[in-house]
Amino acid sequence: MFPFDSFRDYKLKYCSLARINLLKLIFGFSVATLAIQVHSSEPVDNENQKFNWSQTPPVTPMPRVGIFTIPPAGPGYYSLWDLMTGNKREAPPVSPYAPFALLPTSAFDIDFRYLDKPGHEKDFFDPAKRIQLNDDWLLSFGGQFWYRYMHETDSRLNAAGADNNYHLFRTRFHADLWYQDRFRLFAEFLDARAAGQDLPALAIDKNHTDMLNLFADIKLGQFLDGPAYMRVGRQELLYGSQRLISTLDWANTRRTFQGIKTFWRTPTFDLDAFFVRPMTTERNEFDHWDKDRNFFGLWGTYKPMKGQLLDLYFLSLIDNRVVSPLNIHQGNILQGNSTLQTVGGRIAGDYNRFLYEFEGMYQFGERSNLDISAFAVATGLGYHLPFPMNPQFWLRYDFASGDSNPNDGRTNTFNHLFPFGHYYLGYMDLVGRQNLHDFNAQVTLHPQPWFTFIAQYHRFYLANERDYLYNTAGIGTLRDITGQSGSHIGDEIDFRVNFHISRHQDVLVGYSKLFSGTFVNNQRPGISPDFFYAQYTIRF
Repeated sequence: MFPFDSFRDYKLKYCSLARINLLKLIFGFSVATLAIQVHSSEPVDNENQKFNWSQTPPVTPMPRVGIFTIPPAGPGYYSLWDLMTGNKREAPPVSPYAPFALLPTSAFDIDFRYLDKPGHEKDFFDPAKRIQLNDDWLLSFGGQFWYRYMHETDSRLNAAGADNNYHLFRTRFHADLWYQDRFRLFAEFLDARAAGQDLPALAIDKNHTDMLNLFADIKLGQFLDGPAYMRVGRQELLYGSQRLISTLDWANTRRTFQGIKTFWRTPTFDLDAFFVRPMTTERNEFDHWDKDRNFFGLWGTYKPMKGQLLDLYFLSLIDNRVVSPLNIHQGNILQGNSTLQTVGGRIAGDYNRFLYEFEGMYQFGERSNLDISAFAVATGLGYHLPFPMNPQFWLRYDFASGDSNPNDGRTNTFNHLFPFGHYYLGYMDLVGRQNLHDFNAQVTLHPQPWFTFIAQYHRFYLANERDYLYNTAGIGTLRDITGQSGSHIGDEIDFRVNFHISRHQDVLVGYSKLFSGTFVNNQRPGISPDFFYAQYTIRF
């Protein structure tokens, strides 16, 4: 028997205790590492010894995504500009940017430390990076602009069969200031605009003149083989496979949070603890954090050897948004009134040309007075063939539980939190990691090191025929409460071609098509969606 008057009282008490305990952990970890640093530090003659900038900032490389690929190696032309200028390289060049138009990595984790090494390749934008104001202060500037054309047929599975043709523009600019490796101020401006839309703009399309990141880092100390920091302010989060927490680079606005995080980085182990709230996009006003949602967690990554990793994590989302009586009646209850805990783990790596990954996630808690019991699994096996064009393929299966009966006192629909669903479940964004079976395959080719071709195939089914089809935003779009419409959502093909023009420029062209299954045909007769896009990106 609960020692509270109701489960809701228990939830409120639990949430308060959980938040207090996590904050105690964050600050306790901070004080402990600071104490260790103070106790172990040796006196330094600051007048005669200059600060060594070679390891500052201590960037966090983007972790391997689920369907990762091995990049080209060996002699070749690594950009179209290399080809045009006859610059055939013996090996891939050292570059801070991945050779692709999409870059989930946050600007504050892009690594320019190679500029301090003698003999590095010169670049036009080098003078804006790592400007040493004096022996103790370092300043950098950078940014990005992209333009994307979008053509959608039967956009968003709308009943009217309306198309949507439009243009997206995004501008980012950042400034990064360090005092030795002890203190950092980072600010990143964002302006995201859309033009010519035939349908109402999505929340991820527009955000006029705002801040994407605005935070301070304070070094807490040196613990074992790595530094520990506290970060306070507006900040992007990116963890593991990005199935649960991602910057969502496909979105014109990207995704960001506000709060506090402590993180510790070593060669073999990383540990993060955070307490944040997601930002709510205000298109013509300064963004505010969502006071109705609190998100906190612990995330550890063990890296026993190059190419291998193990993630373990605990995440908690307290969502106090009100769910309307109509949505409760319709069983569409994932967007509020819940206390959700997620525990999970993931292994990924490559060995003898085999590529592998497995991730399991379990959720429990309470949602609209219903007990939560839900889970998701993502698993895949790939192979890197030793042939020309660097061919690689993956065979994968993804599952996320659904709910069969909203009136049985339980809710079994998985909540995918803040994902990069676009990367995993088809570029049309019609399917999210909720109430889903996805049998999928991917083939990647590099006809030239600067030319990337990716093809994906997905066969989608509802995990439960009585639950919703959820899109990549986690919103229920179609449902047959009787289950008579079947479970086959459809088959999607996705083709992407990326041209790496130069270190700073990429062009991405893609086409996607959904061949509707029995479920979509019964819910939206005559709908046959497809999607074409072309994007130009420049970074500096």
